[in-house]
Amino acid sequence: RRLMTYEFLKLQADAGIAVLTLNRPDTLNSWNQKMRGELRVAVRDLVADDSLRVLLITGEGRAFSAGEDVRGMQGLAEVGPRSFRRAVRNIHNVFDELEAIELPVIAAINGVAAGGGLELALSCDFRIAAESAKLGFPESNVGLIPGSGGCSRLVKLVGIAKAKRLVMTGEMIPAQQALAMGLVEEVLPADKLMPRAMELAKQLAGKAPLALGLAKVVLNACVNVDPDTGRHIERLGQSILKKTEDHLEGAKAFVEKRRPEFKGR
Repeated sequence: RRLMTYEFLKLQADAGIAVLTLNRPDTLNSWNQKMRGELRVAVRDLVADDSLRVLLITGEGRAFSAGEDVRGMQGLAEVGPRSFRRAVRNIHNVFDELEAIELPVIAAINGVAAGGGLELALSCDFRIAAESAKLGFPESNVGLIPGSGGCSRLVKLVGIAKAKRLVMTGEMIPAQQALAMGLVEEVLPADKLMPRAMELAKQLAGKAPLALGLAKVVLNACVNVDPDTGRHIERLGQSILKKTEDHLEGAKAFVEKRRPEFKGR
């Protein structure tokens, strides 16, 4: 499969696992307008790729991403409020697509994840970090708030008190503290991060893809609905999966004590 080439991203795919690497290491993988545009195109193409089972996102060099390049912020500050909201909506749409894509998305946080970089990680399903990683929202230092999911996703993930602490102090916390807070699920030595991320990706790629996709849809929906509505959504999801070839194959493989061969049908 031929993949597009980008200036500020690297995209590789093999055996249903795509690895998207933020590739502007000289600026800690902070994004400028061109990089944001590339990210939008890459994510749109990944969403449309039905052969994909798992997406893994990481950063080149010593950072995951420092978020919006502060040197480019002035340009956004000079536009009118409506133009600003339109520009930011384009960023939100990328994160929302990652949250909605019906397959697991893993953030392998190899270094600094700050501001928009951490917001990108928050839109992923799994976050694993290197011991050397630092995470935080320094926006308050330049008179802003994390405004691309850094408030709305963070508060659901870690709770109101911890979210206020991170957002209002602007402090960068070490990976172990992020683990204790529930911001990441695993912390590993730097040299073990990508092997562990690939191990998790392969484990997930071996599961029935329609089941994982619907599990994600249902779980995401259940965060914001009452329990009764949640059960309705679960039943709807299950009624679809009961009719799939993969479910029949999984049940047959279980009885025959062999590994199932899932086809995504």
